[in-house]
Amino acid sequence: MAQDLSLHGIHVPLVTPFTRAGDVAADSLEALAQQVLAEGATGIVALGTTGEAAALEEAERDLVTDVCARVCRERGAVLTVGAGASGTRAAEAALGRLARWPQVRAALVTVPPFVRPGAAGVLAHFARLAEVSPVPLVVYHIPYRTGQPLGTAALRALGELPGVAGMKYAGGGVGEEAVALLGDLPEGFAVLAGDDLYLSPLLALGAAGGILASAHLATARYAELEAAWRAGDAAWARALGHGLARLSAALFAEPNPAVVKGVLHAQGRIPTPDVRLPLLPAGGAAVSAALERLAELRSPR
Repeated sequence: MAQDLSLHGIHVPLVTPFTRAGDVAADSLEALAQQVLAEGATGIVALGTTGEAAALEEAERDLVTDVCARVCRERGAVLTVGAGASGTRAAEAALGRLARWPQVRAALVTVPPFVRPGAAGVLAHFARLAEVSPVPLVVYHIPYRTGQPLGTAALRALGELPGVAGMKYAGGGVGEEAVALLGDLPEGFAVLAGDDLYLSPLLALGAAGGILASAHLATARYAELEAAWRAGDAAWARALGHGLARLSAALFAEPNPAVVKGVLHAQGRIPTPDVRLPLLPAGGAAVSAALERLAELRSPR
């Protein structure tokens, strides 16, 4: 592991916009990156689930990383790139490729999906990856996708590994596990909310920020929410958090990132609302509902 990293704030896992011909719309991707950073995001995440990384060819993934690296270099922003795989050797190879982009500050690596190696296997997997990765790791804990639950002790052990800077926590709620973890964090280890709906309560418990697809929209308000909890302005944070939770719920009414893309297209920010199979474009009703929730946020404090 080549560098230290302090994680905080709002990070936007960028969608991958497509042209009408089905190619990556690089200009629109750059504009999205520029806009969310200008509106208060601390960083961006390339090649996350929201970016449909699994549906991109290698050359397309490189193009997305090139664009995001250029923007983050210009703005001095944090760039995190999704990497990893179900197998440890394949994950090592994916992480090794990141050395091509010196602007990459961290790698977002999912707990190995589908294979369910158990807590000890997960810990061994990340210990090995942390040894060989050119950048610090952010563990992506999302058991409802990976099929691998982890208890508080295992999550804390991951946070104690040298080379692991933080965790995107998407446990599907705010339960005993999240409360216990945030109540006793390893030194230098940050938890970022990964379930958009639960951002505000996780910030209240001590999360350092979030990696949030919803923050493509109302980016400044998400940054304001993180700042309000950090400053101890609980009354305003609660009110704003409820409004943003309603927006997030609407944006996740259909499989991510279909509704987010539908709204971005309706705003004229991307050329099409297209997603790649097996995803399908969002229905008009879902997009309209999300636009309504977004409009409700526009009144000033």
